[in-house]
Amino acid sequence: MPDQSIPQTRSPEATRGTPGPLDSDNPGAATAPQGVSRRRLLGTAGATGLVLGAAGAAAGYAAAPSSAATPLTSLGSERAMFHGKHQPGITTPMQARGHLVAFDLAAGAGRKEAAALLRRWSDTARRLMAGEPAGSRDTDVARDAGPSSLTVTFGFGHSFFGRTGLEEQRPVALDPLPDFSSDHLDKNRSNGDLWVQIGADDALVAFHALRAIQRDAGAAARVRWQMNGFNRSPGATAHPMTARNLMGQVDGTRNPKPGEADFDRRIFVPEEPEAGKGGPAWMANGSYVVVRRIRMLLDDWEELSLKAQEDVIGRRKSDGAPLSGGSGATESTEMDLEKTDGSGELVVPINAHARITRPDQNGGAAMVRRPFSYHDGFDADGVPDAGLLFVCWQADPLRGFVPVQRKLDRGDALSQFIRHEASGLFAVPGGAAEGEYVGQRLLEG
Repeated sequence: MPDQSIPQTRSPEATRGTPGPLDSDNPGAATAPQGVSRRRLLGTAGATGLVLGAAGAAAGYAAAPSSAATPLTSLGSERAMFHGKHQPGITTPMQARGHLVAFDLAAGAGRKEAAALLRRWSDTARRLMAGEPAGSRDTDVARDAGPSSLTVTFGFGHSFFGRTGLEEQRPVALDPLPDFSSDHLDKNRSNGDLWVQIGADDALVAFHALRAIQRDAGAAARVRWQMNGFNRSPGATAHPMTARNLMGQVDGTRNPKPGEADFDRRIFVPEEPEAGKGGPAWMANGSYVVVRRIRMLLDDWEELSLKAQEDVIGRRKSDGAPLSGGSGATESTEMDLEKTDGSGELVVPINAHARITRPDQNGGAAMVRRPFSYHDGFDADGVPDAGLLFVCWQADPLRGFVPVQRKLDRGDALSQFIRHEASGLFAVPGGAAEGEYVGQRLLEG
């Protein structure tokens, strides 16, 4: 799990459905503006809101006229835009709930059926991300909620191009990932023709989108695998901070950030891709995503002392500061890889995870990580099936994920406490313009 994270602040691609600052926790006093969402939250709860009991909430839902509805809280009204230069869900701040799902095209389905499917999916995603019903067959699961930062992102797997007769359009960067010694991959939960990432700050909104996408697939595609994840909810901490994983560690301190000079070059395919360097042309403004289900061996990890855990990672567990920093160090303090202690030992061990994953230790390789934690229950012995749904974005996986993972494979102290159980690589095209659907330049080009 490379030592990079995306900050939990709102990006320029997100817009608000209520007046006020982008990150305000103020639910507002005026009714939500027209056109933002057909759904309204009829009761808000929190430090500044009215707490309704079960009976009061039910009565309010049944009897309150729409003109008296309480406006959406800031959490519910957060909206990411479907149309744009890039697809949503790449630089969008990490969301509280996530679903990853891969589909295989049905037997006999080809380019025509794939185009119709992406057209349906794009229309459904556009509607749901605006807080509208999915269509005439909407399930009403999320009818009371706003957009809740919902994003829906679509990608194509290596096998998609053979099934649709588009082999000549398959990017070189989509060649299968190499084998790694830490892999224990379940082929049934890996790869796929099509991939969809769903994220939202409300669990029902996220499930609603998952169900709508699955229903839209119809006879054209079937689910190959599906995984559910979560992160800390926005506002759960006193101030925005890097997320923690299920090992309790601050996870991902050195993520590239939008606005940095070389961010676009590292994360997105250029508008005019060069052959063999992110191309072909239909991938302009797109990105490549590596998805890994990484199981954490929590029983073994939790047996370690605090110092041993910190030595494995190379950072303090309490605040993510590097072990080479003093008492006043913070998460952003530069790591001193040469610092030694009184006995001459490196303060940041040679096999510490944070040392190995640094971009300056990997030829500048960098990627944006937007993971979700997962927990799929306990086995008969009480061992948790839990860990990380690792999702990372880069302009070229051969220059991003692959070199870092190869180095981790050779001597990362964290390797004995994790197991890679599923894997996938997908080409995620650029965003759809108004009136277009995602992948149109590939499927109709």
